[in-house]
Amino acid sequence: MTKMQPLQETSAPQENAPPQPRASPESAAPASPGPSMGRLVGVDLARALAVFGMYVVHIGPPLSATDGVASWVRYMADGHSSVLFATLAGFSLMLLAGHREPKTGLAGRQAKARIAIRAVVLLALGTVMAMEYGGVIIFGFYGVYFLVALPLVRLRARTLAIIAAALALVTPQLSFALNSLLTEPVRQSINSYDPLHRLSDVGVLDLLFTGFYPTITWMSFVIAGMALARLDLSRTAVQWRLAALGAGLTVAAYGMSLLLAGKDALRSTAEDGSSSGGSGSMSGSSGSMSPDGGSFEPQASSLLTAGPHSGTTFDIIGSVGGAILVIVGATVAMDRLPRLRRLAKPVIAVGTMSLTAYVGHFVIQGWLPSWGATHDEESWVTLISFVLGAIVFATVWSRFFRRGPLEYLLNAATKPANRIR
Repeated sequence: MTKMQPLQETSAPQENAPPQPRASPESAAPASPGPSMGRLVGVDLARALAVFGMYVVHIGPPLSATDGVASWVRYMADGHSSVLFATLAGFSLMLLAGHREPKTGLAGRQAKARIAIRAVVLLALGTVMAMEYGGVIIFGFYGVYFLVALPLVRLRARTLAIIAAALALVTPQLSFALNSLLTEPVRQSINSYDPLHRLSDVGVLDLLFTGFYPTITWMSFVIAGMALARLDLSRTAVQWRLAALGAGLTVAAYGMSLLLAGKDALRSTAEDGSSSGGSGSMSGSSGSMSPDGGSFEPQASSLLTAGPHSGTTFDIIGSVGGAILVIVGATVAMDRLPRLRRLAKPVIAVGTMSLTAYVGHFVIQGWLPSWGATHDEESWVTLISFVLGAIVFATVWSRFFRRGPLEYLLNAATKPANRIR
């Protein structure tokens, strides 16, 4: 469901510079050639949409309780918002590493150190939050994604795209095979030696293979985002090619899945649990992947589906296509429609502090009962209240500060990287 862009960062801007108008301070990179404001603001808009999509999944009614337009909103958010989050994480990682041209020498070493520090901080934050809110928290997975992606930050767009495509074709089948071997006794034995699992029930095994956002299959999204960041999104020709690619991937993946798997091809793999923050992914669902009970063939047939969090090749390819369309659409709109950009400023502000917005909606939900407030966790009214609250907070905060509260702390944590020589 549920990944996350709280992770954008580049060189720190001047603290006394005028805060508005501006692209996200966390995504403003001094790369050469520098990205246009429209592109960076468009990425922030896409981040805000990803955050609101996560709100829909975590706070809104479950898919089974919706119909009409509401059901489509819920379906589009379920799984796809976290994929957009993860794709934007890859994009943000490359802003750290040099955007269109990779940083080399001292700058390159410092950039890699910042990424590594950020990964450790996110892993720690994800573990702490998972202790309270469970395995739906995406940040621990982000930490692993960033560490795995470190050796790839100097690659070109074409190479990154090829790697992402190869992983999309291979890793779902590999995940299926590995999870078939990871029976419950084997998992318990591994987890008994895992300090992370003792802390939060989200251990190394979950982070890599069996969690909500397993690294083995979700790296395709991150690397696809890295490839996008290497492209000049201000060029009309690039925009058209990416739009055609995104549409082609989406139609081909979901269409082929429908042909092969039938009417249930696009159904969520865990509708009953989606309202709590995510679906049991193919790799994370021991029920669908375990060889215990039932024949092997019906389980293997799940590889033909493309439902949210199914973790199949069709799901990955189709979701990447959708993420590309959202990112390209947002950047084009912000580049070419200045009036819309002005109107969208409050929403864009959420995208500049998406780490704060994401963490905040979990924290506020937990605080409400202690404040004597009651709310229906499956109410659209509650969802809209959280969305409006995030917009108001981000708008007010951005008038006085260039970073969100948690974004400021995350940036401060990476300062030691500047000492590397």
